[in-house]
Amino acid sequence: MKMKVAQCLMAVLGAVWVMAQASAAEITVSAAASLTDAFKIIAQNYEKRYPDAKVALNFGASGALLQQMEKGAPVDVFASADQKTMDQAATSKLIDTNSRVNFVKNTLVLIAPIDSALKTAKLEELNAEIIKRVSLGNPDTTPAGRYAQRAMEAANLYPAITPKLITTQNVRQSLDYVARGEVDVGFVFATDAAVSKDKVKVLFTVPMNEVIHYPIAVTADALTQEKKAAEAKRFVEYILSDEGSATLATFGFTKP
Repeated sequence: MKMKVAQCLMAVLGAVWVMAQASAAEITVSAAASLTDAFKIIAQNYEKRYPDAKVALNFGASGALLQQMEKGAPVDVFASADQKTMDQAATSKLIDTNSRVNFVKNTLVLIAPIDSALKTAKLEELNAEIIKRVSLGNPDTTPAGRYAQRAMEAANLYPAITPKLITTQNVRQSLDYVARGEVDVGFVFATDAAVSKDKVKVLFTVPMNEVIHYPIAVTADALTQEKKAAEAKRFVEYILSDEGSATLATFGFTKP
């Protein structure tokens, strides 16, 4: 009798395990570097809410992430820091355009090391002799760098400032350069400055002729597998939920 009970119990446990395996799904989320801190917490909270899910995170400059996808990197959800990169992903048929949605917005700021004596209050002051090195993400691949370039061009400053520019791989590298005092000032998103407020200070918010919206989308690659497609869609829904939005807000992101 005891043997039969044990066998039944093992059978039930086996069935539960099989069901868990059948419902489990691991997805890869490629997200802009400025989303690093927020998405790490979001992924943790998501996995707690949905124990059958597993989220692998991949961060970098939006343009660099797009290049990875174009070369065949497996990605299920893509979150960019600008519209241009997501437009390119759509043109290359790398995303499900029906799932594309703006989920947060941000602002561009100019920062300096926390102990800097600079009191720069406008872009034109980047011409000052005291400012010798200015960091920004590579405009070809980094949205923050592209926004900064456009702002300087609008102010007729870009050619004059070009010799001072130190280009970086992504916005977080620009932040690190400023935090370590390797450059005098740098362009980053406000949310990046917020995570290092003990090391950098915001000199001013850069005037922009456009709103910086972050779009997110399920990838076309995810749609080729039923489980991944469902999980990717559920993750995007979580990002847009009150709980996901609240986490993003704690890092300074605002609703679009």
